[in-house]
Amino acid sequence: MSDNLSLYQRYLYKSRQAEDGQTKFIDLFHYSLAAVLFTIYGIQVCPLLESISPFQLALPISLAWLARCYLLRNIESHTCEYQVFRQFTVDIGLFLCAGIALNLVNVALYGAPWHSILKVMVGVAILGLFVSVDLALLRERYLSQKLMQQQKSLNLAHRFTSFAQKFSLMATTVVVSISLVLFLVVNKDLDWLLSHENQLIPSNARTSILFEVAFIMIVLLAYSLRIIRSYVVNLKMYLFHQNSVLNEVMLGNLVERVPVTSQDEFGLMAHGTNAMIESLQQHHEELNVTRDVAVLALASLAETRDNETGAHILRTQRYVKALATHLSQHPDFKDELDEQTIDLLYKSAPLHDVGKVGVPDSILLKPGKLTDDEFEIMKTHAQLGADALKVAEARLGSNSFLSYAREISACHHEKWDGSGYPNQLKGNAIPLSARLMALADVYDALISKRVYKPAFDHEKAKAIILEGEGSHFDPRMVRAFTQCEDTFIAIAAEFKDRHEA
Repeated sequence: MSDNLSLYQRYLYKSRQAEDGQTKFIDLFHYSLAAVLFTIYGIQVCPLLESISPFQLALPISLAWLARCYLLRNIESHTCEYQVFRQFTVDIGLFLCAGIALNLVNVALYGAPWHSILKVMVGVAILGLFVSVDLALLRERYLSQKLMQQQKSLNLAHRFTSFAQKFSLMATTVVVSISLVLFLVVNKDLDWLLSHENQLIPSNARTSILFEVAFIMIVLLAYSLRIIRSYVVNLKMYLFHQNSVLNEVMLGNLVERVPVTSQDEFGLMAHGTNAMIESLQQHHEELNVTRDVAVLALASLAETRDNETGAHILRTQRYVKALATHLSQHPDFKDELDEQTIDLLYKSAPLHDVGKVGVPDSILLKPGKLTDDEFEIMKTHAQLGADALKVAEARLGSNSFLSYAREISACHHEKWDGSGYPNQLKGNAIPLSARLMALADVYDALISKRVYKPAFDHEKAKAIILEGEGSHFDPRMVRAFTQCEDTFIAIAAEFKDRHEA
């Protein structure tokens, strides 16, 4: 995986959606467990059902599973919102149908009384509700991961059920369910005790009653905790997406977006966050375009006072980018020359000679060779440009773009052996940005026509640069130049001076 990927992108890349077969296994497990629990519940709570075999008690829910497989066979072809709603309604509906079917059989064959019918319906309905809600939350999570993998988002509806409302409704249902089931169990046990009021109560009656209550409490508590956990897992997933993208924005990455994968407050929050990031990105791009245009205008203005042309700016910044891109694979520079840094070097390179605006025309435009005194004045352009950019940097605060521009302006005439100007820096003490610019600037000066010299061909310019390896230029810069010289030739051909075109 690329080192340039954000942490959030890596999370999305590594995150694997639940496989469809895996999801069906979980669904089958839920239904199978519900069938077993209802069988135990029926035998313990409803005396009438004690005469029915466990297989007969589990059969309705088992048939409901088969019906579910048929009814949901094409669910993936529908929208995400409909899938969750469809699955929930099918699940709860099938459980209710299973309860009704069992009651109809009991009434027809055994003449089941109303309280027996009620106990069956309450047991099936509560199990169905727990199973339906948990599987719906699993479906939401499955679809969220699928949307992220496909880099898609939901279209938010104008009206949706709030996450808080859904959780409150579920919590209320759990409390009511526990109370209702316990009431039915206690009522059944009281009826049994009253029916034995004048009889000897079996010694194991207390144990049996405690087992019934414990069984009901454990099942209801386990399902309640399971659903609470499912809500928490989904909640953490939504918050993780939100916080991960916001952290990327804080680091300056305005490309990431929060996946809109739920029709609730978190979907609305994600949508609002994305709108904010898009607005920031638009303003950021406008500022960058304005900056780039201003830089080119300022650099071109400086060049108009010189014997050089605007094409010199276009060529040198592309030479710098070509060298930097090649050296980004070099072990000495790969950590320093990332994609963002190379882009900043490319955009700040045109300001390398901005200090020439402070050099008198009599020296800057002199057609012949400069005297020693005139050359000393000419050399001040490096520091003049750096000082001007330093003022701007102090005004704007820490700014990578201006920092690179200042380094390049101040040091692009420094030499590897320390014989350059203005500060006689040597070796690695010369900023990398300036070492790149030094070779690019010299190469372009050699292949360009000046009033004091003709234009050299590439081979002669290359020979002069090779001669300066280890003295004028960083040897690693020279080796990079020889390895991408075809790119230099192509750039020079594409951006010729107007009088050469």
